[in-house]
Amino acid sequence: MAKETNAGRKLVASNRKARHDYHIEDTYEAGIALMGTEVKALRMGRASLVDGWAAFAGGELWLEGVHIPEYLNGTWTNHSPRRKRKLLLHRRELDKLWTKTRESGHTLVPLSLYFKDGRAKIELALAKGKKDYDKRHALRERQDRRDVERALHGRGSR
Repeated sequence: MAKETNAGRKLVASNRKARHDYHIEDTYEAGIALMGTEVKALRMGRASLVDGWAAFAGGELWLEGVHIPEYLNGTWTNHSPRRKRKLLLHRRELDKLWTKTRESGHTLVPLSLYFKDGRAKIELALAKGKKDYDKRHALRERQDRRDVERALHGRGSR
């Protein structure tokens, strides 16, 4: 029997707060080493990236703080919701990220979790934290853009 092809990208979870809290410098796509019940829970569309981050331990990159709830139909083989998960990247990418994260203020933050061609992937961002005044400035710019668009849209309909 032919294998089904799950072409495309199916978004499971996104971390919208990360773009507000950090300056995104670069993004990477990484695979994730998951247990069977974690994959089933993700296919149901259940995950939270809000408190997640990635860190190096023993020369490997690990995803921490990401919440994938237990699979409802699982048995004693169920996973723990906030366990550390290994991220799968090429060695050159790992070395590059390791040197970048050693610089002050840089961290690795998950932006989105999705299935690509049937495999679970995560979009990681090399990011630097924003100060409070940067966040206020970004909110002000967005509000100003909305006001301009609203004014132009109202003017064109007359």
